[in-house]
Amino acid sequence: MNITFYSLGAAEEVTGSKHVLEIDGQSYLIDCGAFQGKRSEADRKNRAIALAPEHIEAVVLTHGHLDHCGLLPLLCKQGFRNNIYATPASRDIASLIMMDSASIQARDAAYLRKQAAKTKETFTWQPLFAERDVIATSNLFVNISYQRPFFIGEGVKLELYDAGHILGSAMALFTVNKGGHETRILCSGDLGRKNKPIIRDPAENLPAPDYIILESTYGNRLHSNTEDAMAHLARLTQRAVRTRGKILIPSFAIERTQELVYYFHLLVDQKLIPELPIYVDSPMATNATTIFQLHPECYSEAIREAFIKHHKNPFGFNSLHFTTSVDESKALNDSFGPIIIISADGMCEAGRIQHHLINSIGDPNTTILIVGYMAEDTLGRRIRDRKPEVKIHGQWFKNNAVVEEINAFSAHADYAEAGAWLDSLDRSRLKKILLVHGEKKSQNAFKQYLIEKGYAVDIVRYRERYNLA
Repeated sequence: MNITFYSLGAAEEVTGSKHVLEIDGQSYLIDCGAFQGKRSEADRKNRAIALAPEHIEAVVLTHGHLDHCGLLPLLCKQGFRNNIYATPASRDIASLIMMDSASIQARDAAYLRKQAAKTKETFTWQPLFAERDVIATSNLFVNISYQRPFFIGEGVKLELYDAGHILGSAMALFTVNKGGHETRILCSGDLGRKNKPIIRDPAENLPAPDYIILESTYGNRLHSNTEDAMAHLARLTQRAVRTRGKILIPSFAIERTQELVYYFHLLVDQKLIPELPIYVDSPMATNATTIFQLHPECYSEAIREAFIKHHKNPFGFNSLHFTTSVDESKALNDSFGPIIIISADGMCEAGRIQHHLINSIGDPNTTILIVGYMAEDTLGRRIRDRKPEVKIHGQWFKNNAVVEEINAFSAHADYAEAGAWLDSLDRSRLKKILLVHGEKKSQNAFKQYLIEKGYAVDIVRYRERYNLA
């Protein structure tokens, strides 16, 4: 039996997850995500997908974020026709994310074509894929529930365990049994955290793995606790009330938006903040909230009780508004505070959040609240780093806003939480941990931390092969 592992994305970087498990010549692709960062570099990396669809036996999708599912339609466009395995919730979220990506690319192409016509330049840029490719991709999904073993190849069994990251997120356990020899490889996907609202904790009741492919996004950082974060959120809201300012929250449409709404709901219920207008300005977040309501099988016990026993909606209350049309979104720019606007994209690289930033980033009464990871070379990272000027839509804007960060809302485990999760597993068979999905500085720190805890660790390099059997 010959098993090798290599990475075609998210190797010493955070976005664009694409990992390959090769078993006796059969390739299984774990995630097929889009790279996010500088526009030109992201476009180049995403077009150089470096995969031969005819050689891929199956795809296993750990969850529906763009950096894990975003290039599946391109893979299908290039000829992939085999199964894509995922939880039912991940299928629904990925379909939404992929269709939104196709729509954004179509709008970008129309804009660039119009600009080229004005300058009489030759228009060459084309979208990576279209909506028809997303539909074809969605038809390839095969749903697998948590902890339901499923054979995806000869002698290759797949089991999905709750990763506690976003709705439907999964760790993928591959059990390879050939010639009387068994090897278990556990891929964490994006590892979540304990005691998060809405969804369950990361699973700990897993069979003992031989190898773990582990994310390392926050390998050198610790998150603050939720109680401190709630107090911080209350203070920011109270400041906005005093100054009649806006709070702009760049947020991923999936999970983070629903969590923030839930936290604001709690603060109002506890009378720690007044009830003020909260706008979720993202059609995708609106649709995602509907998906949340369709998948109670992923809920934590607290949310399940709120829905089933008390018939309350934790994802909405009277002062919450969902905007759908462009006109409704534009109207928010003319509104007076205090007001909270939660808008995608989470890294500020696209979407309606950019227009809100253009309108309000120069106002010292504006608060920009960072609640998630901002990858290198993104607009969100430059704002988080408090650059005095930032470029949006080709124009420079002074950053006079108050920039605050609350990392307790992160959906990724920090290094101590990841270490505690590892310690909860059966280590009797564990040979090595392979680190993916992290920037170099983060991974180096995390590797040293794990070595000091007694683990054997390697940092995965792009295209470098690792023998697992």
